[in-house]
Amino acid sequence: MEIDITFVTELEAIDLKELMEKIQSDNRPNFDTFWKIKNEIKPVDFFCYLYARFGPPNGIQNLLRSDSSDNLIHWEWALQSQGRILLIQGQNFRTEIWVSGKEQPSEEKEILISAIKSTFSSYGTEMGEVRKSLEHWIEFINPYQRIRRSIESLTKELELLNVDGELENKKDLHDYESPEAWADDWKKQSAKYSRATGLCFGIRSMLPVMAEAFVNLLLYMLLKPALKKDDRLRENIIRQPIDVRIRSLSHNCIGFKQDIDYSDDACRMYHSIVNERNDLLHGNVVIDKLKFNEVNFSGKVPVFKSYSTMWERAFGVELKSVGLEKLKQERNIVEGFIEYIISCMDVATQSQVRTLLEHHELGMCLDDGHLGILFSSALVDMQPGPRCN
Repeated sequence: MEIDITFVTELEAIDLKELMEKIQSDNRPNFDTFWKIKNEIKPVDFFCYLYARFGPPNGIQNLLRSDSSDNLIHWEWALQSQGRILLIQGQNFRTEIWVSGKEQPSEEKEILISAIKSTFSSYGTEMGEVRKSLEHWIEFINPYQRIRRSIESLTKELELLNVDGELENKKDLHDYESPEAWADDWKKQSAKYSRATGLCFGIRSMLPVMAEAFVNLLLYMLLKPALKKDDRLRENIIRQPIDVRIRSLSHNCIGFKQDIDYSDDACRMYHSIVNERNDLLHGNVVIDKLKFNEVNFSGKVPVFKSYSTMWERAFGVELKSVGLEKLKQERNIVEGFIEYIISCMDVATQSQVRTLLEHHELGMCLDDGHLGILFSSALVDMQPGPRCN
């Protein structure tokens, strides 16, 4: 038997009880043909077609799935035609079709796909109704979590360099066995401290941005429905200076039990590191923040107030200029700011916000704009094992 258009037009859904009886019988069908379909038929088109033509999914796998999107097989139709059974399964990365009976050659797969697509027009109206019933979501990267992960990765790398306080133990030139040994160590340390300087600069620059991403995410999550629907008002709120966005969170968003007090220490300290970031990022000349030494001169003769080592002068100055000693404190300030904002919410909203903050990938329903977690953070797939005789 060959698969053709007649095979497709004669397809019909199998009653679940009948299917179970066939599987449990002595003449249990063997599914020797296994085909993977990527986007030869778009999964949403395939789902709408199968639902429009055969009704809700009727395969056994539907009984095994959990009532969530965290499944290996999301839907399955069990169909039959001309003495063969087709199991059509929608999974995470493909649609699988299992065909009972003698194994079919691979070219039959293309014939089946072509035949199915040729019957789409016969069910166009019904497919359109199924499509309208589906919620339309988009997936997007959580900008807060993206920045947080970057900060954590860079922080771990910086910690592994172990430069904090190390300069104090560095020997002077005369303590090395030879000038060559000193020069070799200097070269290695130069690369190491240059990397540490870049990491510190990057982390300190991103910390206030992480807090701002948190505020922006709150606006997308909790903005009042009337404001969310009005494009002009929504854009105006999002484009306000960061301090205005923070101060007005409880006025523009749902879920707050109290107003944001911008004079609170958490907000005040956050505002200070925003200013620090601006000076760092824009190269502002703020002498009090850039100075690293004081020296007197008698004419053209320098008279030092205190001596430092070559290591401290070369590398310590650079680390101090990018604020290595401030890094841990600033991280705590940002964490404290986020916790303060969350504490101003009611208990139910706090739980919702904390859950969404932890996920790197989020979804937004285009029907009403609400956010959600669509899938597990773990990527899971499966592959049939070798056939046993």
